[in-house]
Amino acid sequence: MPTDAEFQQMLRGVSVRVTAPRVAVLSAVHASPHSDTDSIIRAVRSRLSAVSHQAVYDSLRTLTTAGLLRCIQPRGLLARYEARVGDNHHHVICRTCGAIADVDCAIGDAPCLTASDDLGFAIDEAEVIYWGLCPECANSAHSEANSARSL
Repeated sequence: MPTDAEFQQMLRGVSVRVTAPRVAVLSAVHASPHSDTDSIIRAVRSRLSAVSHQAVYDSLRTLTTAGLLRCIQPRGLLARYEARVGDNHHHVICRTCGAIADVDCAIGDAPCLTASDDLGFAIDEAEVIYWGLCPECANSAHSEANSARSL
């Protein structure tokens, strides 16, 4: 994980003023990718006890706009933030526990990432989300099914 000095350099590199809340938010998101806002606020407050909710929200917006963070908002879930930016990766999400993991681009036949008709939109991003069960939830579901059969 980057150091505070490296976070400060990242901010300067995109011409964003270095502030303690912004460094703390970058640190929190790097330490725990795919965190929701409440989790990020708790992590930042463990470091800067007096920081306001608004300062964290403002930092998230600034860092996302500057391209240092990415916000994803999968259907039915709270917005999540990650520091993996600038590449074309996707996400896999567990339907049971909500765990989220990064997935690199599809191998073989790629999913449809180019609209057949953009309807005049200036499309700048396509998002693919894979939904299923994480290994832990799949094992739990399998165990529950076996228990039910033995009754």
